[in-house]
Amino acid sequence: MWGGRFAEGPSAIMREINASIPFDKALWRQDIAASKAHVAMLGTQGIVAPADAATIAAGLDRVAAEYEANGVPEDWDLEDIHMTTESRLAELIGPVAGRLHTARSRNDQVATDFRLWVRDAIDQADAGLAALQRALVERAGEHAASIMPGFTHLQTAQPVTLGHHLMAYYEMAARDRSRFAAARARMNRCPLGSAALAGTGFPIDRHATATALGFDGPTANSLDAVSDRDFALDYLMAASQCALHLSRLAEEFIIWASQPFGFVRLPDSLSTGSSIMPQKKNPDAAELVRGHAGRIVGCLTALMITMKGLPLAYSKDMQDDKPPVFEAAGLLTLCLAAMTGMVEATTFRTERMRAAAELGYATATDLADWLVRQANIPFREAHHITGAAVKLAEGKGVALDQLSLDELRGIDARIDERVYAALSVEASVAARASHGGTAPAEVDKRVAEARAALGLD
Repeated sequence: MWGGRFAEGPSAIMREINASIPFDKALWRQDIAASKAHVAMLGTQGIVAPADAATIAAGLDRVAAEYEANGVPEDWDLEDIHMTTESRLAELIGPVAGRLHTARSRNDQVATDFRLWVRDAIDQADAGLAALQRALVERAGEHAASIMPGFTHLQTAQPVTLGHHLMAYYEMAARDRSRFAAARARMNRCPLGSAALAGTGFPIDRHATATALGFDGPTANSLDAVSDRDFALDYLMAASQCALHLSRLAEEFIIWASQPFGFVRLPDSLSTGSSIMPQKKNPDAAELVRGHAGRIVGCLTALMITMKGLPLAYSKDMQDDKPPVFEAAGLLTLCLAAMTGMVEATTFRTERMRAAAELGYATATDLADWLVRQANIPFREAHHITGAAVKLAEGKGVALDQLSLDELRGIDARIDERVYAALSVEASVAARASHGGTAPAEVDKRVAEARAALGLD
């Protein structure tokens, strides 16, 4: 490729460190598409004879068919997917293949191919998140009134509904989708035609190639176009945040599946057993999702460090941009599929959830609120009175609503029999009817809104 400048070929070490074909062969579909758009433009502009452009396009189709059938060959002497494709094209159609690289460089070629790949990865992530949202909404609708303990500091706090809890993850997924959408909109400019770094003297039509490849238009600065990897970092940032959300959901399923909680029975298809303990059913899929979040964040960190301090325009460091993105995308796809399957197929043991809500004095805040509303007591005083009631109930080993009226009045004479209507877990969740609250009626509203947004109705 560059033998005219060098008297000797590369050493074995240089050959090995320089070759990227083992990983950038993943870009072959994007490379073929961008090359076809480029040669079509060259033909239209009269830069390449129309007959030659047609021959090159047909040859690229033949190369693509070979890749589809047999995979991309790895010849390290050809370095990367771009030279691998051009070399095979020359074998198929002869010297005319050399006209394909007119008015472009591998710098703008790889920037274009990589953007196309990342754009596809964003679309795949969005589809995976939409599937997760559908699963969450369906199960939330089933359990809009199923009572469970809500936690802070992993201590029982107030009763909530399972539907409300699941819809919290729907909201996280919605934010993830918005981050991916914003990244896609920002990166949807075409670098092709920027050439090595300064543009080209040929009368190319960059708007035509941008349109042919589904971009909103060409990039505005050739130096920036070939050196920009913000789009890859944007993808990894969105993927990292999404992975953090998935790890939180995974951790909840892991906790809920443990014997002390017993809130769920995980599907056999997403669990494993033990080689020595026959009773074990391990939440390995959820644990791997939790672990993969660290790897995805690591991919973001790796590319950020690679890009730190690089001068304009292209530097070979940037060859290392693709492995972390490819790795993160593969992991994220697996994690989304695993958690979607888990949400869909898990059995929720709502009787255990409700019992846990009753045992944890989760309605203590409701007693304090009742004192504020019915006895006109300042909240801080009501908080103190309620703490005394919890201490008494805990000492007797009973729930708050199992304390007698005399026992409650012994703590504060302003308490009367009406308090019992506020102390059940059902009354507690029903009272939380503010917008976005856990009341079943509110959960039903949020589920209906989500179903409409997802096109489920």
